[in-house]
Amino acid sequence: MKSSHLIMLCLFAAGSASAQFDSGSTGSYGPMNVVSNTTLDLPGNGVFNCTTITVASNATLRFNRNTNNTPVYLLATGDVSVMGTIDVSGGSAPANTPYQGGTGGPGGFDGGWPGYGGNPPGDGFGPGGGKGGLDAQGSVQGGYSSAGAGSYYSTAVGPYNTYFDGYASTNKGALYGSPLLVPLVGGSGGGGTIGSPGEGGGGGGGAVLIASTTRIDVSGTIRADGGDGLIFSSEAHLNPGSGGAIRLVAPVVAGTGVLSANGPGGSDPAYNYGRVRIDSIDRRYLKLSITAGSSVGNYMVVFPTSRLDVINVAGTTIPQGSGPVSIVLTNGASPNQTIVVQARNFNTNSLVVSVVLTPQSGPSLSYQTNLDNLANNPASVIVPVTFPVSTPVTVSAWTKVP
Repeated sequence: MKSSHLIMLCLFAAGSASAQFDSGSTGSYGPMNVVSNTTLDLPGNGVFNCTTITVASNATLRFNRNTNNTPVYLLATGDVSVMGTIDVSGGSAPANTPYQGGTGGPGGFDGGWPGYGGNPPGDGFGPGGGKGGLDAQGSVQGGYSSAGAGSYYSTAVGPYNTYFDGYASTNKGALYGSPLLVPLVGGSGGGGTIGSPGEGGGGGGGAVLIASTTRIDVSGTIRADGGDGLIFSSEAHLNPGSGGAIRLVAPVVAGTGVLSANGPGGSDPAYNYGRVRIDSIDRRYLKLSITAGSSVGNYMVVFPTSRLDVINVAGTTIPQGSGPVSIVLTNGASPNQTIVVQARNFNTNSLVVSVVLTPQSGPSLSYQTNLDNLANNPASVIVPVTFPVSTPVTVSAWTKVP
């Protein structure tokens, strides 16, 4: 047996707001002036330390994911002006391509892999990943056993066609996340479909945080939409990725632009929304149009101090803060292995942690455990698991502050 294991980490937490806000930018990048369509490579930590940020009208700024698949952090010591578009949306699944789902936006999660011949489809990645399933039930699109859409703030709904009013798939992903979007996490992928080949799930929308020590103005668009999976028509999105996450933090947030963290569009969008959070002290000029689950407040914190890490998989040490890491078991190794999870700064004796194994082929497996992070900081726990064999597996650790 030879299996590949990938590590993707995420957590949900909240700290306390500081009295005076500082975006945290060192200014080392200098001014970021985007005057034409531009795609930037994300640095290893996902952080751009700018002085000012300007995206001109008719210009679109996108990003290539880094190795750790971190969110995008655009930090500025001065003003931020978005007149054009910042886009961290997820990708759609390539049609009839064996073993390929849509790619999540930076900080988001990939769609599930399609089935092929006798191999079942995979679930979407991320805490709200849709489950693999059928492409349709006869003429019914979005029926009970159909592949599920990824979820985040909300789950997908219909109607889809004249034969079936609504989206009743029992394979939709679970809701997750915090209205504060602290820390930041993107959208989840849709599940793959059965077939030879089937269709992969859509990628989840990415995650972007924009913070300014002074002011953010948005007259253009910031987009973190999910990608499509199988499309029956402009109004039939079967297994798309969910919308991702957008967070704006500054003493003044203003503008009449658009923030979109939705599933795929069309004449009847999937409505599997992501999350938007705006934190500001002065909101007198805030008139943004938001398509997502949204909240507004004055939680003036950019980075949390709490964190969750997988630090060992099957006897292999994983450096703290690692993103996707490939682990290959030796031939003949037992599928019964252990995973070590470490928690810092949660300040609770009853931290509930879920360890999820998501294979490319077949359903995901979830293991729940508890950590005492009050008596020990950091605290770690050993979780016995059984790996699916003969298929690459993604190992994820999730938690939410009690």
